[in-house]
Amino acid sequence: MINILFEDNHLLVVEKPVNIPVQEDSSKDKDLLTILKEYLKVKYNKPNNVYLGLVHRLDRPVGGVMVFAKTSKAASRLSKQIQEKTMKKIYNAVIVNSSLKDNGTLIDYLIKNTKTNTVSVVSENVQNSKKAILHYNILANVNNLSLVEINLETGRPHQIRVQFASRNSPIWGDQRYNKNAIVKQQIALYATSLSFTHPISKEELTFKNKLPNTYPWSLFMEENYGKKKIKKN
Repeated sequence: MINILFEDNHLLVVEKPVNIPVQEDSSKDKDLLTILKEYLKVKYNKPNNVYLGLVHRLDRPVGGVMVFAKTSKAASRLSKQIQEKTMKKIYNAVIVNSSLKDNGTLIDYLIKNTKTNTVSVVSENVQNSKKAILHYNILANVNNLSLVEINLETGRPHQIRVQFASRNSPIWGDQRYNKNAIVKQQIALYATSLSFTHPISKEELTFKNKLPNTYPWSLFMEENYGKKKIKKN
């Protein structure tokens, strides 16, 4: 069962489970968009297909907050917020062996290889490369692991994973970009907060998820997580 965080006539905000594709892919596994359309069809007793607009994505192994549009008008207005960078997306990640400063901005140009479904950092002069920007803050350190909060300014495919990996600070458990990840480890990347303007009412909305209570997240858990941002050594 999908965790529904908010629903009205225009929006559906959910917690995407890990390892479920957002939309149908070559695996033909059940995808989140189809699951949610079926949920709406049953809930409202719709005889025909229901509309549900996909305005942003999360990588298959990544879980966390997502918003879907229940009308084309809502979809258009949410997409405009993404284009204008007024939709705020906050992620948390656990990175390995980081030598990065405690906070900063990462700017790169990325290009995607559609045949291998991998992304690389390239020169800005490379044709079809796209600029990628994120801001980060290291919240805590335990041994060789660091808990990072990430404010994603652009939403490029695999952006967070590639930008950190390119600086020898890959995400724990990332099977694609961390050469030391062990098979079946779950990537430690989660979409924890999403803020945007309601497309109809214009109300400012923020939705948050707790981090998974599994390793390596559990290394950073305080009794009241989020209230204590103490460097741990």
